[in-house]
Amino acid sequence: MDPDAHPDLRLDDTAAEQLEPDRATLEAVGKITEAMETVEIARGRLYEFHQLSGSADEKLSDGIAMLRAAGHSGHADRLAEHLLGRNVLHGRWTFQIVEEYDTTYYRVFRDHETRVRELTRGVRHLAEARVKRENRTPGLPGHEATPHSPD
Repeated sequence: MDPDAHPDLRLDDTAAEQLEPDRATLEAVGKITEAMETVEIARGRLYEFHQLSGSADEKLSDGIAMLRAAGHSGHADRLAEHLLGRNVLHGRWTFQIVEEYDTTYYRVFRDHETRVRELTRGVRHLAEARVKRENRTPGLPGHEATPHSPD
C-alpha cells in the first residue's frame, strides 16, 4: 500500500476490525503468504544460480582463449569440447531450469496464494499489520504507524 495515496487502514484498530477475518483464518492465510515469500527467495537464488553459471561460462571462454594464446591449444581444445556450452543438468542450461521452475511451480504457487488471499479481501500482510498494531508504542518516535501518521 502506498502511504501517500491513502491511509493504511490495516494499521487503524477500528478499520482493521472490518478488514480482518477471524484469527485462525488470518494466521492460516499469513502462513500461506509466508510460504510464498520463501518461494520468492528460492526463485531469486535460482536466478542467482543462472547468473553465476553464465558468468562462469564466460570466464571459462576467456580462459580458453588465454590458454590458446599462451600456446596450450591441447588444454584449450579439451576444455572447449568438454565444458564450454555444457548442460548443467541433463539436457538443460540454466535458462531452461529457470523457465521450467517459473512455469511448473512458481506461477502455480503464486496464483494459488493470490486466491487464498481472497479470504482477506486480497489485502496483503494483514497478520504483520496486526502484530505492528499490537507491538508499537503510539506517540513514541520510531513507532509511527506510517511515514505520514501524526503519532
